[in-house]
Amino acid sequence: MAKFKLSKGKLIGLGALVVLVLLAVFFVEDWHQLWVISSAPDNIPIVAMLFLVPFFTWLGIKQSRANDRLIVALEADPKLAKTSHRKAEPWRPGWAKEIHVWPYLVRIEFLAAVIVTVVLFVWSIVLNAPLEEPANPNLTMNPSKAPWYFLGLQEMLVYFDPWIAGVVMPSIIMVGLMVFPYVDSNPLGNGYYTLKQRRFAVGMFCWGFLMWILLIVIGTFIRGPGWIWFWPGQTWDHNAVVFDKNVDLHDWIATSRIGKALHLGFLSANPFKFIFGLLVLSGFYILGALFFHWLMTVDFKKLSLRPLNLFPQDAFEQKLLARTSLLQYLTFQFFAVSVLLAMPVKLILRLALTIKYVWVTPWFNI
Repeated sequence: MAKFKLSKGKLIGLGALVVLVLLAVFFVEDWHQLWVISSAPDNIPIVAMLFLVPFFTWLGIKQSRANDRLIVALEADPKLAKTSHRKAEPWRPGWAKEIHVWPYLVRIEFLAAVIVTVVLFVWSIVLNAPLEEPANPNLTMNPSKAPWYFLGLQEMLVYFDPWIAGVVMPSIIMVGLMVFPYVDSNPLGNGYYTLKQRRFAVGMFCWGFLMWILLIVIGTFIRGPGWIWFWPGQTWDHNAVVFDKNVDLHDWIATSRIGKALHLGFLSANPFKFIFGLLVLSGFYILGALFFHWLMTVDFKKLSLRPLNLFPQDAFEQKLLARTSLLQYLTFQFFAVSVLLAMPVKLILRLALTIKYVWVTPWFNI
């Protein structure tokens, strides 16, 4: 009998599961409402995503680590590199080292298509389509939510002006996704999973992907009547009123104790608030670019506090950076700071400090 071994990853997963169960037992006060939200036909994909995304993320990391171990073994043994079939699974006698697309791959794709079709048929029969009666201006739903795939955009309206959240940010995201393959100077990692050879690229993709899923989850389970923040399992009170006063960054600093002590009240008047916001935004882009440059080049295995070594260089990442042109580098930095860093920073400022805008101008607000 095979022995069950508790690896480090299994212990972390088990610990996370125990924490989630304890949080559910002690903090969920309205199970019925949580069930109504989770079982709504429009929210089924999100509930499924909460389980599928961690599973496939774990599966991708597992295969990446297996390939990385194989890469290390082949680099250390040139003779093995010439004879190895270059798969993480060990080759066995009788196995073909090369197989044709037909019938092997096509057969798998056909079975996958049949299974997905059956699932969709059952889904459409069991669950009613989330269609409602014609819009009635005298009866507005509260909360009124977009379909699940647009909830991320609807949640972004809390942190940005409508034209930025609905036009500028989605445009930057779509253009960035089209541009990234052309600014990538790493020829490795095509067609197989790897963390060792595509550490930074995989990390940035997971960062942006999970951040977008987080916005969808917030819009589904946390935003209640009046788009007010209710924790999952907390009873939605349709009469609840939030008295948070949203302020701009220049007013927040000018009215703070330090601002009053330093007589910074002039920041609330033009043109000082325009100049102040411009300086803050420029500084944010500079610090953000330095942060991403550090992530590109740092060797996390050599990172230490005792002795202090915060900037160890990774030779492989340095070689990739040397292959990158200045145009490629600046293009990536613009999209990375504008989306991957600006969104979580704006979310924290809005939720923790009730700061709405950082830069206020007569034409737009950011």
